[in-house]
Amino acid sequence: MTLEALIFDVDGTLANTERDGHLVAFNLAFKELGLDWTWSNELYHELLNVTGGQLRIKHYVNKYLPNFEIEDLNAFALKLHQLKTKKYVNIVEQGDMPLRPGVERLFNEARAAGLRLAIATTTTPANVDALITSTLGKEALNWFEVIGAGDVVPNLKPAGDIYHYVLEQMNLDASQCLAFEDSHNGIVSTTDAHLKTIITVNDYTDTHDFTGAAVILSNLGEPDQPFNLIQGNQTQARIVDVAYLQELHAQHC
Repeated sequence: MTLEALIFDVDGTLANTERDGHLVAFNLAFKELGLDWTWSNELYHELLNVTGGQLRIKHYVNKYLPNFEIEDLNAFALKLHQLKTKKYVNIVEQGDMPLRPGVERLFNEARAAGLRLAIATTTTPANVDALITSTLGKEALNWFEVIGAGDVVPNLKPAGDIYHYVLEQMNLDASQCLAFEDSHNGIVSTTDAHLKTIITVNDYTDTHDFTGAAVILSNLGEPDQPFNLIQGNQTQARIVDVAYLQELHAQHC
């Protein structure tokens, strides 16, 4: 089966958005609403086990604030998350959220080789648009045949719904694609959709269980900054390029 398409997660995979964007935005939103909440880096590490901002807020209230009085937690979480999204977009639009090593290079090389690109994420479409536009330019949104984002599917990761949705929209079989993820929830989601997956870890996910991954790397690599192979077959490759992806795909298809 020929490799036809690459499907990318966003947060933590394309950029270190969790630490440098979402966490900062949550705390700014708390402050604006007069809440005396502060999420530390350590606490946020734990909260990331819950995917989706609104679900994360409700989990935090239920687990850590049993005496917090709110008439409608769902409505409260929605309002807070909408404000947080505005804060996040403002942060990203300031240009302070670089892509991880190798991401832009791989996008360009994949497009030149005729590979189709897509996104599969649980973050909101506004967050995706802000990151892509601020790092690659607005026209880069057209690079992606499908942008599966937000609540277009009933169940967020670790459910595989978003990947099933993207595959259906692209009219592709999982065996024709490779997925890119950074977390345990991500690999569970891609595995449900039968996608072979490349993991690039970050500070929040380097201890996660990635059973089933085709390979686990430090990042996608640049010519002057090669990736570190954490787990997977030894290779002469030092960056994730199209040739390396085709090699991986042939090994695991």
